[in-house]
Amino acid sequence: MPPHRSPASASLTGSVRAAMLALTLLWPIVAHSAAAPAPPEAKLLTTQAEEQDAEKFFGSIVKVQTRAVPNARSTASLGREREGTGVVIGDDELVLTIGYLLVEADEVTLVDQRGRTLPARIVAYDHATGLGLVRAVVPIGALPLALGDSGKLAERDPVMIVNHAGADDVTLAYVVSRRPFTGNWEYMLDQAIFTSPPALNWSGAVLVGKDLKIVGIGSLIVREAGAGEATLPGNMFVPIDALKPILADLVRTGRRAGAARPWLGVAADEVQGRLVVSRVSPDGPGDAAGIKAGDIILGVGGEGVRTQAEFYRKVWARGGAGTDIPLRMLQGIDIKELLVHSIDRTEYFRPRTTH
Repeated sequence: MPPHRSPASASLTGSVRAAMLALTLLWPIVAHSAAAPAPPEAKLLTTQAEEQDAEKFFGSIVKVQTRAVPNARSTASLGREREGTGVVIGDDELVLTIGYLLVEADEVTLVDQRGRTLPARIVAYDHATGLGLVRAVVPIGALPLALGDSGKLAERDPVMIVNHAGADDVTLAYVVSRRPFTGNWEYMLDQAIFTSPPALNWSGAVLVGKDLKIVGIGSLIVREAGAGEATLPGNMFVPIDALKPILADLVRTGRRAGAARPWLGVAADEVQGRLVVSRVSPDGPGDAAGIKAGDIILGVGGEGVRTQAEFYRKVWARGGAGTDIPLRMLQGIDIKELLVHSIDRTEYFRPRTTH
């Protein structure tokens, strides 16, 4: 795992020439042995063709701005005004971003690298992956970036993180781990991508490999990006391979094929070997069943659980949304058997007032 002293990040300012410096010369610097001293500053003679390539690359990155519906249930955790990054992935103005920007969103606009504000509409949000799609209503005039192969990423691979600021805010980083990720909002990825050092504008940021193809979409900033015990701050990215098998369905119908996962509206954290409820969504399934913050989840259908991953796998294995989920709970000093009638998570959120 590369130490912080390696030249793993750069803030690029100004021009396409600076952008091309990152795209063409800094890759070998990032990939250089962590033990080697930083090489002297490189000088770049860029051609007109290279400048055009950089303009095309950064032209595919846009700012995504959304506003949630009034009284949105997600406002408490996500705010009503949201902002992040999107990337054009289709010739039909299709833009990929991180999905939490779109939850209960009523208004969506895109800002391109020329500063134009363009209206857009939501195409899909997939809770299982956390990815979302929007489509510009008017032409962006940008070439789509190709989807890469995130499955080939390995620890120590150099990557580049690009957000909506374009060439002015590029972070060069390493992949520091590939491992499962769970979030207390009933979310799990089998193989998330963790990078370091951290990029501060991570929401929807585009993770690209050395071939400049998309390998991930930014989701979180995390304290522990590495797989070891050492504290290593960084970012978590949703791997692009998670999008590929569902992309056609998302574009066609707005959701993945098949039954939605059962959702309980119960946020639980791992605390000293126990799964402790930290929050219950008001008027959600868990709330209706009598679950409260501070309760401890002991089991699902007679099978014990101690981690978020165990909990989710056992809940999801019982069927699709609408399935009744039997939970064994410790409430105070009492052990109770509760039956939670699950729902599709999208049913919980307020409907948009416009399309």
